[in-house]
Amino acid sequence: MPKKNEIITAQGRKIAVATGTNQADYISITDIAKYKSDAPNDTIKNWMRSLDTLDFLGLWEVLNNPNFKPVEFDGFKARAGRHAFTMSPTKWIEGTGAIGLRTKAGRYGGTYAHVDIAMEFASWVSPEFKLYIIKDYQRLKTDEQKRLSAEWNLQRTLAKINYRIHTDAIKAHIIPPEVTKTQSNQTYASEADLLNVALFGQTATQWRTAHPDAKGNVRDEATLEQLVVLSNLESINALLIGQSLPQKARLVQLNQTAITQLTSLLGNQQIEKLSGGN
Repeated sequence: MPKKNEIITAQGRKIAVATGTNQADYISITDIAKYKSDAPNDTIKNWMRSLDTLDFLGLWEVLNNPNFKPVEFDGFKARAGRHAFTMSPTKWIEGTGAIGLRTKAGRYGGTYAHVDIAMEFASWVSPEFKLYIIKDYQRLKTDEQKRLSAEWNLQRTLAKINYRIHTDAIKAHIIPPEVTKTQSNQTYASEADLLNVALFGQTATQWRTAHPDAKGNVRDEATLEQLVVLSNLESINALLIGQSLPQKARLVQLNQTAITQLTSLLGNQQIEKLSGGN
């Protein structure tokens, strides 16, 4: 289930945090339960026997899971709280199609819960302990955002460096001598929009029209993956210009390159690491 594992610490206890395939964070409630008991699985099962707990879990699923099975959920609710009633994460997941709880074997194994649910469980275990969990979880998310921001800025800088190579190629092979500054700028803008259309599907002007309240431009709003491809397209276009390939032909080739590279990057674990995904 998890794509990555991080560790937060609350009152000296280590608690695993995993990011699922839906990019949501899941916290190990097995680790949280160890604060209350040396038998964490029993602690989780006791928590799940309560009607209040099932009501909370069911409502969370209704709000977040279109494939949740309400009929099966109603059956569990009808028996909740009875002496013979038992509930476990596996029983809940298999019975209702729930996604708020996940189980994992092996290293970092145990029961994981979506952050919303994990915090509810932590409140049941110990309100004081929950506060320590929240504090270090917030620290973790702040660190992730700083790392992502640093990597984005680095890639944006690389894109700007490559753009200089790109403009030098335009100057050497497209702009004839003795043109005016306005004509020169128009040529640069035309080639910049060639890359914009190839990668973003629209010119800079079209993007600004569609986003009138945006502070930056289309490239400032690009994802890390798009910036990686933009750097590559600038270098490739410089080479194609040197080969005297017409702009129309270059657009087709650059667009196909953008599609291929983005498809590859979106499944690349190294890019996920740069984005805080591992």
